[in-house]
Amino acid sequence: MKSKIKKFIDLVKERNQFEPEFLQAVEEVAETVIPYIASQKIYNGKNILLRMVEPERVIMFRVPWIDDKGEIVVNRGYRIEMNSAIGPYKGGLRFHPTVNLSILKFLAFEQVFKNALTTLPMGGGKGGSDFDPKGKSDGEIMRFCQSFMSELFRHIGPNTDVPAGDVGVGGREIGYLFGMYKKLRNEFTGVLTGKGMSWGGSLIRPEATGYGTVYFAQNMLETRGDSIEGKTVTVSGSGNVAQYACEKATQLGAKVVTLSDSSGFIYDEEGINADKLAYVMELKNEKRGRINEYVKKYPKAKFFKDEKPWGIKCDVALPCAIQNEINSDDAKTLLDNGCYVVSEGANMPSTIDAAHTFLAAKILYAPGKAANAGGVATSGLEMSQNSLRITWTREEVDEKLKNIMSDIHASCIKYGKRDDGYIDYVTGANISGFVKVADAMLAQGVV
Repeated sequence: MKSKIKKFIDLVKERNQFEPEFLQAVEEVAETVIPYIASQKIYNGKNILLRMVEPERVIMFRVPWIDDKGEIVVNRGYRIEMNSAIGPYKGGLRFHPTVNLSILKFLAFEQVFKNALTTLPMGGGKGGSDFDPKGKSDGEIMRFCQSFMSELFRHIGPNTDVPAGDVGVGGREIGYLFGMYKKLRNEFTGVLTGKGMSWGGSLIRPEATGYGTVYFAQNMLETRGDSIEGKTVTVSGSGNVAQYACEKATQLGAKVVTLSDSSGFIYDEEGINADKLAYVMELKNEKRGRINEYVKKYPKAKFFKDEKPWGIKCDVALPCAIQNEINSDDAKTLLDNGCYVVSEGANMPSTIDAAHTFLAAKILYAPGKAANAGGVATSGLEMSQNSLRITWTREEVDEKLKNIMSDIHASCIKYGKRDDGYIDYVTGANISGFVKVADAMLAQGVV
């Protein structure tokens, strides 16, 4: 079996050289799914996983725009339409200087499994640009978004490809993108999710990824007769996902003690309560400030420059920042400090070695494709509301989100429960997502 896995990964490496993030995502899936494929006659000789790792379509385009100085700037735009076997492509747009094909292909590949896990009819895609919104004026961001959409619009649609936000793409950017799409197509449709409430958005959508990550952690704890109440929680990041993971964990009785950004992390031993979180939201969302400013407002807290929060003692860790933020050394440090729950709010925040470390220790460890699926699940609910021209209440959407996260958890148990009773959520998530997509691909023929 090891030789089969190696042969497959070597083939993917040969075809996708210089794409480390994508290769990492494929390897993580292959080592759990290939043994399952070998045990199921229905998939023999169909090369399903090989077909899954090849995008159905890769779109790359030039994005010229004019900055406030009158200079013409050129960025690259991308859309990876990975798999549409179970529905229109669905996945976010990321604006960040590190964006390249490798990162977007990894995100799109993960999205295929994540969307399948939600049980909603959504395929997988991802896109974005190497544009950096940090430090840009609203006018510059508007002009960039309008130029970006002037090409992207011809490749997307409510029944074809429905983008959303991601790192660097929040409500402001979605608004500018949607406005340009509406003008170019002369139609008002649910082609983007994460929209404002007054023009087709859904309640709970901003909170959904962070809330869902905490709900999944709670579901895992319940398998051991435990609860997140009273637990010490470390959170990385301080953007949308981290903010609402902090909010929901606090509401459920946990004490969140860290937040971070690219400059370092803050440690507040007393806990980041609702008032302190409100300050963080104002600092990050409105003032576009840095997390180190937190210690000026709350001097009892400490700021650790250029460090990650994984050295702080905790029961639960919620990595909500970026891919590969937890390496094997970080994983060992977390375990040494008593952490026994890791629920990933970011996409692939743990390296393969880190994930293996968590699994070997038999802690409660949920990969992002399962734990952070609440965001795209609620995007799917937004699509439904747009199609039906209705709006559900906050309570209705939150209840649907809870149920979806519970269903994802149950599907992970179905395929991930080992003979000794330990639940391998990585294997469970990968196989559950694979089965749904693979069966649809088989039914639709070689296309």
